[in-house]
Amino acid sequence: MSATGAQQALIGRPRLVRRPYREPRIKRADLRAQFIALTVPRAFDGVCTPIRQAVAPQAACQAAVIRGKRDSVPVVPGQPQGRSQMSDSVVTLALLAEQIANPEAHWSLGTFGAIAEFMRDADEPVGLSRSACALSAVTSRGGIHIEPTAEIRLVASETAVGEGWNHRLALCLRDDRCAMNRRSAITEIGRDAAALRPEDRDAVLFDLGLCCPQVDVCIRTSDPGLLGELRRQEGRGLLEPTNDIMGVILAAGPHRVLISRLGRIEVFQPIPAADGRSPMGPHTHVLPKLLAHRRTHAATEPIPSGFVPCAHLYPPHPAKDAAGHPRPFDDRHHETFQRMLETFGDSRLFALKRKVAAAIAAGEGPSAINVGNDRFARASVRVALRQLSALDRSAPKLAAWRAMYDGAARTEGDQQDAQPARIEPAQ
Repeated sequence: MSATGAQQALIGRPRLVRRPYREPRIKRADLRAQFIALTVPRAFDGVCTPIRQAVAPQAACQAAVIRGKRDSVPVVPGQPQGRSQMSDSVVTLALLAEQIANPEAHWSLGTFGAIAEFMRDADEPVGLSRSACALSAVTSRGGIHIEPTAEIRLVASETAVGEGWNHRLALCLRDDRCAMNRRSAITEIGRDAAALRPEDRDAVLFDLGLCCPQVDVCIRTSDPGLLGELRRQEGRGLLEPTNDIMGVILAAGPHRVLISRLGRIEVFQPIPAADGRSPMGPHTHVLPKLLAHRRTHAATEPIPSGFVPCAHLYPPHPAKDAAGHPRPFDDRHHETFQRMLETFGDSRLFALKRKVAAAIAAGEGPSAINVGNDRFARASVRVALRQLSALDRSAPKLAAWRAMYDGAARTEGDQQDAQPARIEPAQ
């Protein structure tokens, strides 16, 4: 692959829509509608066709306006030209519906130090459901329910990890809208009427009292023995040195239920032994040392000030599978996420990636840019270089760029970033 070809692959093929036309002004919601209807892969239309059909006319209208071809704008009945009647929440639901139907995508919900992850196998039976305002997927090993609100903000980002990179789409709310109950002691909540499976709705939900800002970390059980032990320990802190309830919980293996303002993940699989590895598929982690930092997310994730991630989506990665195993580079997955990054990511960091790719394609050295001590900018350069290496290791000057910006294979920041995406078990 030529340097120019690698550059184009890194930043994505030419899109129908490049930049908003200055007049009329195009809202971010319109760009999102256009993104959903025109650029998201369509392998799962059986689930999402009704939403896509609703979005497509407005998206086509916006595409024509942005190109400046007002005379060719299709007329949408009851809607002024150049404006979309689709709300952010409907468009967001369409994007998330595409991903929840994709067995290669996986999800997490929680906080820094306590998370639940949901993933499934391609041939695993799954119950998918969608309403006008919510989505869910349930297997025999666990389930997820996502209910985007009108206030949700999607934030796409990439971070360098090990020798590669991770990518994600954070589902964020403002910090004054994300708060959960923040209980600090074991508390009986009652029957879980919102359980994803009808057979679990008579089981009793207990908040473990971890006092996490944006998530309630709970367990659910109908086991009389465990119910008795939990009720005896109610009002005590889970992590108190003299409290032995954790051992009882691990032995009983109740369902784990993590709940945020945007939904929940339930894990039905047994809890592994303290010295064992987490099973493939849905699982949870509670890591007291990380919880002690009282962070809402990894320091390496560029979440806008004033927002908190309440769940994360990890679309299919171009260079590794959901278990983190390397695989041949998939251009389709790469291009799909780059479009997400352009639409929902930090525009400054995306422009920097373009600048790096253009400089390398032109044969320029690493002195062509200067990112100073900007942590997120340096991380974006590292990711761009790793992606270019995956696309074309023979690109001129690439080795010099990596020597300057990507000399260390793993940094402290990488280790912090690894927690929300995939971590080793520790109880």
